[in-house]
Formats: sequence, structure tokens, C-alpha cells
Amino acid sequence: MTTIVVGYVPKAEGRAALRRAAEEATLRDAKLVVVNSHRGGRSFDSDEAAASDAALTEVREQLDSTGVPYEVRQLVRGLDPAEDLVAVAEQVHAEFIVIGLRRRSPVGKLILGSNAQRVLLDAPCPVLAVKADEGED
Repeated sequence: MTTIVVGYVPKAEGRAALRRAAEEATLRDAKLVVVNSHRGGRSFDSDEAAASDAALTEVREQLDSTGVPYEVRQLVRGLDPAEDLVAVAEQVHAEFIVIGLRRRSPVGKLILGSNAQRVLLDAPCPVLAVKADEGED
């Protein structure tokens, strides 16, 4: 069975990436590995941990309804999210990685987000970048 890795954050771009990754997993009869990465340290307190757990519970409920085989990895190990995504993709021999992109201003379009750019440049496999729907939070 092939594996698709998706980077998830509880924002519009994360939800868009998750939806598309689940669609691709269904089409390809693939397993989905959802990666939610935090740098950790003092800035990741108990309130943030509880909010993250609640968001990942919603992810599990959404994926349970699709029938797609999946696992969720919440990583708090001091790495950048891009490093975590690339490492997980290498570890599971991912067919590809799905990431979400947020809409940017005309000036912001000149510079892709640093995590997205690092995933695109360092990934051991193809990367599917998905834009968040307009008006979605």
C-alpha cells in the first residue's frame, strides 16, 4: 500500500490540504499519514496542547468518515514543520506530500512561505500544494 503524507495545521490551508490528501488517498487506495508539527519548548504550553489535541480529534473524526486508513502524528520535538514533514515522508517512503498554502498579497506572492519552500526543495518525493478556499478560515 502506498502512503501519502499531509502537513496539517488547524487553519484554512491545513483543512484544504487534509481534504485533498483524503481524496487522493481514496483514489490511490493509499494510507494517509497526517503530520501536525510544533517546535515545542516554552511556547507550547498546556493550553496550546489541549487546543491541538481537540483539532486532531476533529481530524480523526473527519478521516473516520472517509474510510481511508490513516495515522496521525503530533510531533513536538524542536524541528521546523518542514523538517518534520520531510523526515516522515522519508521514513514511510511516501508517494507524495500534500501541503496547504494560504492566499497571499501580490507582494507576498513573490516569497513563498518558508516552510512550504523548504518542503518543496527538500522533499524526497513530489509535493502537491493546495490553496485554501477563499473565505475559509
